[in-house]
Amino acid sequence: GRFAVHLITPEEARYKLCKVRKAALGKGGHPYVATHDGRTIRYPNPDIHAHDTAVLDISTGKISDFIKFEIGNLCMVTGGHNVGRVGIVAHRERHPGSFDIVHVKDANGHTFATRLNNIFIIGKGVKPHISLPKGKGVKLTISEERDKRMTSKK
Repeated sequence: GRFAVHLITPEEARYKLCKVRKAALGKGGHPYVATHDGRTIRYPNPDIHAHDTAVLDISTGKISDFIKFEIGNLCMVTGGHNVGRVGIVAHRERHPGSFDIVHVKDANGHTFATRLNNIFIIGKGVKPHISLPKGKGVKLTISEERDKRMTSKK
């Protein structure tokens, strides 16, 4: 796989990014958001909608900040053929009755597309809210990977 374990700072260990799966009104008209990891958070910011990312303070369990799903924000792909790749959201195609497609441009300038459900926003603009492992989520071609291995052996 392309997901790698790496060390994080104690500051980064205090919060967690959660993708908002749905925002709705519960019993009695109380607003809540449901996140990708099964959490239900009551009384969120009214500007938070589905596909946004909530920055969750682990000690209190409350949302301290959020990142909107917008063109130009940094994202990571969490499913499909491009899993683990990081890039900037370039375009969103809406397909009523089917899957919405998101076009992403990575740091090398390569553009790829994936389903909306596979996108996890990890930063505003080009600055990530989390630290990225070596490689920064850029997929190399087979020949680029081979050349990198050959130069590291020498």
